[in-house]
Amino acid sequence: MARKYVLHDGKRGSALALRVTPRAERNQIVGLLNDGTIKIQLAATAEDVDSNKELLAFLAEILGVPKSRVEIVAGEAGRDKLVSVLDMDSETAHERILAHVE
Repeated sequence: MARKYVLHDGKRGSALALRVTPRAERNQIVGLLNDGTIKIQLAATAEDVDSNKELLAFLAEILGVPKSRVEIVAGEAGRDKLVSVLDMDSETAHERILAHVE
């Protein structure tokens, strides 16, 4: 995923494609799919209204950025999501994600 996006507010950042599986024992990054999609398991249930907040907090911690820099831009209600990370290039985001694959 070496793509860079210009986001709606004019700041540069990166976009991460995610596939989220709910009801896991704990929050973790479990791997990458062939197309570069990041597989994440979340402890929250899919019905939990705060599951997206939990996902964003988890990603912010992994990436070492404030939660305000991470936003779901597509797929808010589904398993497949597109997340933007402001002020971080794709290479840096990718390296930090890979460092946390379990």
